[in-house]
Amino acid sequence: MKGLFRTGAGVASLLLAVAALAATPDKDVVDTAVTAGSFNTLVAAVKAAGLVDTLKGPGPFTVFAPTDEAFAKLPAGTVEDLLKPENKQKLVSILTYHVVPGKVMAKDLVKLHNAKTVNGAELTVKTGKGSVMVNDARVVKTDIQCTNGVIHIIDTVMLPK
Repeated sequence: MKGLFRTGAGVASLLLAVAALAATPDKDVVDTAVTAGSFNTLVAAVKAAGLVDTLKGPGPFTVFAPTDEAFAKLPAGTVEDLLKPENKQKLVSILTYHVVPGKVMAKDLVKLHNAKTVNGAELTVKTGKGSVMVNDARVVKTDIQCTNGVIHIIDTVMLPK
Protein backbone atom coordinates (compact mmCIF):
# COMPACT_ATOMS: atom_id res chain seq x y z
CA MET A 1 0.00 0.00 0.00
CA LYS A 2 2.88 2.33 0.84
CA GLY A 3 4.36 1.87 -2.68
CA LEU A 4 0.97 2.56 -4.23
CA PHE A 5 0.67 5.82 -2.28
CA ARG A 6 4.19 6.83 -3.32
CA THR A 7 3.36 6.09 -6.97
CA GLY A 8 0.09 8.02 -6.68
CA ALA A 9 1.91 10.96 -5.13
CA GLY A 10 4.49 10.83 -7.93
CA VAL A 11 1.76 10.88 -10.56
CA ALA A 12 0.02 13.79 -8.83
CA SER A 13 3.31 15.67 -8.64
CA LEU A 14 3.97 15.06 -12.32
CA LEU A 15 0.46 16.23 -13.28
CA LEU A 16 0.95 19.44 -11.30
CA ALA A 17 4.30 19.97 -13.00
CA VAL A 18 2.78 19.46 -16.44
CA ALA A 19 0.02 21.95 -15.64
CA ALA A 20 2.57 24.51 -14.47
CA LEU A 21 4.74 23.94 -17.54
CA ALA A 22 1.83 24.29 -19.93
CA ALA A 23 1.13 27.70 -18.48
CA THR A 24 4.66 29.10 -18.98
CA PRO A 25 5.45 29.30 -22.74
CA ASP A 26 7.01 32.74 -22.21
CA LYS A 27 9.90 31.47 -20.05
CA ASP A 28 13.29 30.04 -20.95
CA VAL A 29 14.27 26.43 -20.21
CA VAL A 30 15.60 27.17 -16.71
CA ASP A 31 12.71 29.38 -15.60
CA THR A 32 10.21 26.86 -16.95
CA ALA A 33 11.83 24.08 -14.89
CA VAL A 34 11.88 26.29 -11.79
CA THR A 35 8.20 27.22 -12.23
CA ALA A 36 7.13 23.58 -12.56
CA GLY A 37 8.25 22.71 -9.04
CA SER A 38 9.03 19.05 -9.79
CA PHE A 39 12.52 19.66 -11.15
CA ASN A 40 14.15 20.94 -7.96
CA THR A 41 17.02 18.44 -8.17
CA LEU A 42 17.62 19.20 -11.84
CA VAL A 43 17.64 22.95 -11.16
CA ALA A 44 20.06 22.47 -8.22
CA ALA A 45 22.32 20.40 -10.47
CA VAL A 46 22.22 22.98 -13.27
CA LYS A 47 23.23 25.66 -10.74
CA ALA A 48 26.02 23.51 -9.25
CA ALA A 49 27.35 22.78 -12.74
CA GLY A 50 27.38 26.47 -13.68
CA LEU A 51 25.04 25.91 -16.62
CA VAL A 52 22.27 28.38 -15.73
CA ASP A 53 23.52 31.14 -18.04
CA THR A 54 24.05 28.67 -20.88
CA LEU A 55 20.54 27.23 -20.59
CA LYS A 56 19.06 30.72 -20.31
CA GLY A 57 20.89 31.62 -23.54
CA PRO A 58 19.36 31.85 -27.00
CA GLY A 59 19.58 28.14 -27.81
CA PRO A 60 17.52 26.59 -29.14
CA PHE A 61 17.83 23.57 -26.85
CA THR A 62 15.95 20.32 -26.53
CA VAL A 63 16.13 19.25 -22.90
CA PHE A 64 15.22 15.78 -21.70
CA ALA A 65 14.35 16.80 -18.15
CA PRO A 66 14.35 14.16 -15.41
CA THR A 67 11.87 14.80 -12.61
CA ASP A 68 12.75 14.79 -8.92
CA GLU A 69 11.35 11.24 -8.82
CA ALA A 70 13.79 10.24 -11.58
CA PHE A 71 16.71 11.56 -9.52
CA ALA A 72 15.35 9.72 -6.47
CA LYS A 73 15.80 6.42 -8.36
CA LEU A 74 19.59 6.89 -8.36
CA PRO A 75 21.52 5.02 -5.65
CA ALA A 76 21.49 6.74 -2.25
CA GLY A 77 24.07 9.52 -2.01
CA THR A 78 24.60 9.86 -5.77
CA VAL A 79 22.98 13.27 -6.14
CA GLU A 80 24.70 14.68 -3.06
CA ASP A 81 28.03 13.40 -4.36
CA LEU A 82 27.49 14.90 -7.82
CA LEU A 83 26.63 18.30 -6.34
CA LYS A 84 30.04 18.56 -4.65
CA PRO A 85 32.36 21.14 -6.27
CA GLU A 86 35.05 18.50 -6.93
CA ASN A 87 32.57 16.58 -9.13
CA LYS A 88 31.54 19.56 -11.26
CA GLN A 89 32.95 18.15 -14.53
CA LYS A 90 31.14 14.83 -14.06
CA LEU A 91 27.92 16.73 -13.33
CA VAL A 92 28.37 18.90 -16.42
CA SER A 93 28.89 15.76 -18.51
CA ILE A 94 25.69 14.18 -17.16
CA LEU A 95 23.58 17.31 -17.59
CA THR A 96 24.81 18.08 -21.12
CA TYR A 97 23.99 14.45 -21.98
CA HIS A 98 20.34 15.47 -21.46
CA VAL A 99 20.53 18.36 -23.95
CA VAL A 100 20.35 18.16 -27.73
CA PRO A 101 21.18 21.27 -29.75
CA GLY A 102 18.23 22.62 -31.71
CA LYS A 103 14.52 22.34 -31.13
CA VAL A 104 13.38 18.74 -31.60
CA MET A 105 9.63 18.50 -31.25
CA ALA A 106 7.91 15.15 -30.54
CA LYS A 107 6.80 14.73 -34.16
CA ASP A 108 10.46 14.88 -35.20
CA LEU A 109 11.80 12.92 -32.21
CA VAL A 110 9.79 9.83 -33.14
CA LYS A 111 11.47 9.78 -36.56
CA LEU A 112 14.98 9.65 -35.05
CA HIS A 113 17.08 6.64 -34.12
CA ASN A 114 19.87 8.68 -32.53
CA ALA A 115 20.36 12.22 -31.32
CA LYS A 116 23.74 13.83 -30.68
CA THR A 117 23.92 15.60 -27.33
CA VAL A 118 25.74 18.77 -26.31
CA ASN A 119 28.38 16.64 -24.57
CA GLY A 120 29.15 14.90 -27.87
CA ALA A 121 27.65 11.50 -27.07
CA GLU A 122 24.61 10.05 -28.79
CA LEU A 123 21.25 9.11 -27.33
CA THR A 124 19.30 6.17 -28.72
CA VAL A 125 15.66 6.90 -29.54
CA LYS A 126 13.13 4.06 -29.76
CA THR A 127 9.41 4.21 -30.34
CA GLY A 128 6.82 1.52 -29.92
CA LYS A 129 3.71 0.47 -28.03
CA GLY A 130 2.61 4.08 -27.72
CA SER A 131 5.75 5.29 -25.99
CA VAL A 132 9.08 6.91 -26.76
CA MET A 133 12.27 5.81 -25.03
CA VAL A 134 15.46 7.84 -24.99
CA ASN A 135 18.13 5.37 -23.89
CA ASP A 136 16.47 3.77 -20.83
CA ALA A 137 14.30 6.78 -20.02
CA ARG A 138 10.62 6.90 -20.92
CA VAL A 139 9.41 10.22 -22.28
CA VAL A 140 6.34 10.96 -20.17
CA LYS A 141 5.45 14.41 -21.53
CA THR A 142 6.54 16.13 -24.71
CA ASP A 143 6.69 19.52 -26.37
CA ILE A 144 6.79 21.88 -23.40
CA GLN A 145 7.53 25.09 -25.28
CA CYS A 146 10.10 27.52 -23.92
CA THR A 147 11.40 30.77 -25.38
CA ASN A 148 14.74 29.10 -26.14
CA GLY A 149 13.72 25.54 -26.92
CA VAL A 150 11.59 22.65 -25.78
CA ILE A 151 11.47 20.32 -22.79
CA HIS A 152 10.51 16.65 -22.86
CA ILE A 153 9.97 15.17 -19.39
CA ILE A 154 11.65 11.81 -18.74
CA ASP A 155 11.32 9.33 -15.88
CA THR A 156 14.98 8.33 -15.51
CA VAL A 157 18.29 10.16 -15.23
CA MET A 158 20.46 9.15 -18.19
CA LEU A 159 24.12 8.54 -17.46
CA PRO A 160 26.72 8.79 -20.23
CA LYS A 161 28.92 5.74 -20.70
